[in-house]
Amino acid sequence: MKRLKELWNRFVRLCLPTYRSKVVAILIVGVGAGLGVYLTYMSMVWNYAGSDPKTCVQCHVMEPYYATWQHSSHSQRAQCADCHVPHNNIFNYYYTKGTDGLRHATVFTARREPQVMRTVARSQRVIYDNCVRCHTQLNQDFVKTGMLTRSEINDGSEKRCWDCHRDVPHGGSNSLSSTPHALVPFPDSPVPQWLKALQKK
Repeated sequence: MKRLKELWNRFVRLCLPTYRSKVVAILIVGVGAGLGVYLTYMSMVWNYAGSDPKTCVQCHVMEPYYATWQHSSHSQRAQCADCHVPHNNIFNYYYTKGTDGLRHATVFTARREPQVMRTVARSQRVIYDNCVRCHTQLNQDFVKTGMLTRSEINDGSEKRCWDCHRDVPHGGSNSLSSTPHALVPFPDSPVPQWLKALQKK
């Protein structure tokens, strides 16, 4: 502990030699921490630890995917995470939620989402494994007997489940404008009422 304290003091003397530099460093750290807390609050990060499908529509571009899932047979038995996140262990489950969430947040924040979204290769493998996991009896003849393997799905020599079942569970093209009149439970705004009142003035 004493050694760490010495290293810290040496670091401060080298990097922040004057009172002014210390004040500037404290301001930068304070602004950075404040922005971090603000972004965490406004994006309601805590919701992403759960598996409520309403969390997905915090990003408005997910509206058609939520709406089409909500009206499918899958909505009675499966939520988003049941298909889109691996279930082989808890670490892989949350690792995938985290990495996918960061990728989605980056794409949506930068406004780089395509009109019709498609899953990336890693997500396709996860979805395929979950099709097999949930529909074991139906898939038994193809998957369990070795007539169809995941490697054949990955290299494109065989069809994926959704190549034939293309309307399950999201239906059609799922373009961002495919469900213009859907009633989707968008989350309440995290902006406090007093701040909204100030904005109106």
